[in-house]
Amino acid sequence: MNLSQAGILAPLPSSGRYIFFSIAGDTQALRSALARLQTMVDGRSAVVGMGPQLMAALGCEISCLREFPALQGTEFSTPSTPEALCIWLRGPGRGEVLTQTRELLKALRPAFAVRHIVDSFLHQLGESGHGRDLTGYEDGTENPQDEDASAAALCADLSDGLNGGSCWVLQKWEHDFSTFERMATHEQDNAMGRRRSDNEELEDAPESAHVKRTAQEDFEPEAFLVRRSMPWWSVSPQAEDHCGLMFSAFGHRFDAFEAQMHRMLGLDDGISDALFKFSKPLTGCYLWCPPMRDGKLDLRQLGELTVPKSAG
Repeated sequence: MNLSQAGILAPLPSSGRYIFFSIAGDTQALRSALARLQTMVDGRSAVVGMGPQLMAALGCEISCLREFPALQGTEFSTPSTPEALCIWLRGPGRGEVLTQTRELLKALRPAFAVRHIVDSFLHQLGESGHGRDLTGYEDGTENPQDEDASAAALCADLSDGLNGGSCWVLQKWEHDFSTFERMATHEQDNAMGRRRSDNEELEDAPESAHVKRTAQEDFEPEAFLVRRSMPWWSVSPQAEDHCGLMFSAFGHRFDAFEAQMHRMLGLDDGISDALFKFSKPLTGCYLWCPPMRDGKLDLRQLGELTVPKSAG
């Protein structure tokens, strides 16, 4: 029996939206809002993740959840930007996503307030069926498949209300295309560790290549994750384009991601990931995705959600 939110392992949607919420109400308001959310979310068209801030406000503790660590490498760093709640909307088009947004905002106000929204989209599929980053390289080529994907992404052998859940990592990376486009094609390929033309891994790629920095099977223990990243794009008031990749990965714990990020930052051997030459993370947060039960979010770990009616 599959207990997970189906969108975690499903193929990428055509349109996506990440809505980040802050806490705006007291504990009773939060519990009422979550009770409404519980019955609205199917886990496929909307994936819900909850952060440590929300757990603290509710007086709950999820054993696998912690704050995203701010890390300083030999040359680069990754910021920590904690979030209380994030909902990843997944739809065939922007119209469906916008409709979902309106319905969710009605249900969550006034207990939650929107902090920011990141709209995303599916960039052309590669031959393997994986979406491409805006640089043109496929993302998620090394994702585990089928039962291996479930084992990597979903919690198991824990307690009721935790099994089928997932540890969700989100980072908003911004690309510097001025730098990227000045690089020769072979330099771009060496930075990624794959040829963009056919997605073949380069055996002679430098040790700084992103593929070598994050080779999941090279860690001890192995650091497998299921990546579900999507490109994003926006225009600033100054009419400047900003774009990049919303890095999204699911694991049965956060250790695999942290092992990869340590190596990307050169904390293991002093070699920084070449990805940092033209891209940088603007945000970073950890979230817990609760499992499903009887067609709705399984929020037993949060205690009683319905607010008792006042006496009299």
